[in-house]
Amino acid sequence: MGLPQILIDFKTKADSVMKRSERGIVALILKDNTGTFDNKVYTKESEIVVSHWTATNRDYISKAFLGNPLRVIVERIGTTDDYVNALDRLKNKAFNYLAVPAIVEADVVGIKDWIKAQRDDNKKTFKAVLPNISADYEGIINFCTDGIKVSTKTYTSAEYTSRIAGILAGVPLNQSATYYVLPEVESITESLSPDTDIDAGKLILINDGSKIKIGRGVNSFTTLTDTKGADFKKIKIIESVDLIRDDIRSTFENHYVGKVANSYDNRVIFIAAVNRYFKELVSQGVLYDKFENKAEIDIVAQTEWLKLTTIIDDWNEEQIKQAATGSNLFVTAQVKIQDAIEDLSFKILM
Repeated sequence: MGLPQILIDFKTKADSVMKRSERGIVALILKDNTGTFDNKVYTKESEIVVSHWTATNRDYISKAFLGNPLRVIVERIGTTDDYVNALDRLKNKAFNYLAVPAIVEADVVGIKDWIKAQRDDNKKTFKAVLPNISADYEGIINFCTDGIKVSTKTYTSAEYTSRIAGILAGVPLNQSATYYVLPEVESITESLSPDTDIDAGKLILINDGSKIKIGRGVNSFTTLTDTKGADFKKIKIIESVDLIRDDIRSTFENHYVGKVANSYDNRVIFIAAVNRYFKELVSQGVLYDKFENKAEIDIVAQTEWLKLTTIIDDWNEEQIKQAATGSNLFVTAQVKIQDAIEDLSFKILM
C-alpha cells in the first residue's frame, strides 16, 4: 500500500470537496398507488414520468430539484403502508437529506428516531428535514413555517420539506443556507417571534419586505454540552463535519481495513495522510486557517485499551503510542470548521 496511494485518495477527496458539497443527494419517501415499483432515482426533473406518480407527488419531486441536488432518490410505498420498508431500503443507500412531505404528526417521531439511530449507532451521516418537531438533535432540521403560498397552492411545513431538503443538498460548504431566497414563494404565515424561534432550533422562512428567505440555517439542536457547543446548531457546520467523517472513513476502509499490518509506522502513515487532508481542506476554505487542525494517536483511548490486558503503570507516553493494539487504531483530531459570514456588527461614530 504505502503513503502515496492514501495521500492521492485524500487529495482527490479534498480537491473535490466543494463540488461534492454543492451537489448533495435528497431522499424522499412518497405514498403513492400509481406505480408498482419500489423506488426511482432521478438526476433531473425531466426524467420524471407523469404516469408514475400523482400530480401532488410529482410536485414534491420537482420542488426538491429547485435546489439543484445531484440526484433525488424516491422510495415509493402504498398509501396505507407504514414507513418501515422504505427506511429499510434507504439505510444502505447514500443520501444527505431525507424528507417525507406527506407525513402526519404521528409519524414524525419515528423518522426522527430512525435518523438518530443511523447516525449514532451505524455512523451514517443521514439528516432529515421534518416538520414541527423539537428534536434537539443536529441530524434533524425542524422546519416550522406554514401557509407557504406558491401560485394557486398553499403548502404546509410538511409539504415543503422536499423543497428545503433540495436547498440544503445544493448549498456548498463555503456558504450557508442563511438568507437563501425562495423566489417562487409569494407569502407565508410569518413568525411572530423569529429570533426566539431560531434560538429554539426552528428553521423558518421570513419575509424581509421584498422576498421570502430562510431566516438562519439552523438545525434542531439546542442543548449545549461539553462536547457539543454552539457550532453544532448550524447546518453548515454539521454538513462539513459529516463530509469529513465520510471521507476519512471511506479512505480508511478502502486502503487500510484488512490490507495493512497494524504497525506503529503504518499508524503514523495514516495519521500523516489525514493531516495532509486537513491542510488541503484549509486551502479549500472548509477548515479555519488559524487553527492547528491536527490528528494524532488517541493516548487516552489507547491507554484504556492497553490496561485491559497489560500492566502499564510505569510506561511513558512514547511506549504507549508504540504499543501493539491488536486490530485497533485509536486516533483523535481537533479541527475548526470555517463558518460563513452571517452577522455584522458595524458602528458608525459621528
